[in-house]
Amino acid sequence: MTLHYPTVEATCFGLALFAVVAGASAQEPAWAGAAVAAIEAQLQRDGIPGLSCAVAVGDALALRRGFGLADVENDVPATPRTVYRLASISKPITAVLALQLARDGKLDLDADVATLTDAWPEKAWPVTTRQLLGHLGGVRHYRGEAESVEPFATQRDGLARFAADPLVHAPGSKYLYSTYGFNLVGAVLEARADEPFAALVRARIAEPCGAMTLQADDSRRLIRGRAQGYARVGGVLQNSAPMDSSYKLAGGGLCSSAEDLARFGQALLAGKLLPAEALATMWTEQRTTAGKGTGYGLGFRLATTAGAQVVAHSGSQARVSTMLVLRPDAKVAVAVLCNLEGCKLGPLAERIAALAAGEADK
Repeated sequence: MTLHYPTVEATCFGLALFAVVAGASAQEPAWAGAAVAAIEAQLQRDGIPGLSCAVAVGDALALRRGFGLADVENDVPATPRTVYRLASISKPITAVLALQLARDGKLDLDADVATLTDAWPEKAWPVTTRQLLGHLGGVRHYRGEAESVEPFATQRDGLARFAADPLVHAPGSKYLYSTYGFNLVGAVLEARADEPFAALVRARIAEPCGAMTLQADDSRRLIRGRAQGYARVGGVLQNSAPMDSSYKLAGGGLCSSAEDLARFGQALLAGKLLPAEALATMWTEQRTTAGKGTGYGLGFRLATTAGAQVVAHSGSQARVSTMLVLRPDAKVAVAVLCNLEGCKLGPLAERIAALAAGEADK
């Protein structure tokens, strides 16, 4: 006897047809309709189960919406307060922490990290925190190794995955995107502040921003409102594979709601987390020793669109695809988080940022 059940796709998108959209407000700006239309088009195009978006303009959260389902199996709607893994958007947060400690005289960004934490053995060349924050440190990235499913108590402990490996090249000579390089920064920050990385995030970022869902993505702890995650395999929606990100909090192990991620961007743009000169340092393109620009500052990707600076970072990881876009000229921060792997959210977030900045023709 064969039993037939409704498919996950039919359940998810059948409910989407009933407008599973949360957070709409009568006070939304005039550009909100165009932003929502762009989001809904991508939801349909990519078959995204659930997505949350928040847009800060100046000191206001101008748009906060959830679309679809945060948990397909249990029919839980996505809202602006749904919590998603941030994946590599953890890197900008780490960069802000590093510049805060440098401002406070607790960290020399240009010191050899082997002198800052004894968890990092001396290499053929010295490497600095500044180089690591700009992906110029020569520390390798993933090489196809399996993701961790075990908990790590500290960022120092997580270095065991790569600390014995040689540097790929002389620091400063080449750009090489490296999550492991940011994991090393996390260990340095713990050593210099003498506090766990998660505690630094809470005290120095989450609390000042009023963004209390911004935290370590502890897979064993109960986190209210956390989304489930999905991958599409052979066109079929499936639950994502297990992963414990505790070894890489600094490189890709934090989580947040879209609202609170937008609040982080908002506070950064307002100078509440770092002074203007530190922001300028963080948002200045790094260059190799040969003078080649990298397109990356310290913890942020940098671009110019129609003469305006765009500061951004994406994230891709088991359970999620994520995007944060800042427009410093217009004091706009856009957070777009979804629970489907492999989605390209950059063009969508940049489109919304342009709308919020008053560029209706973008």
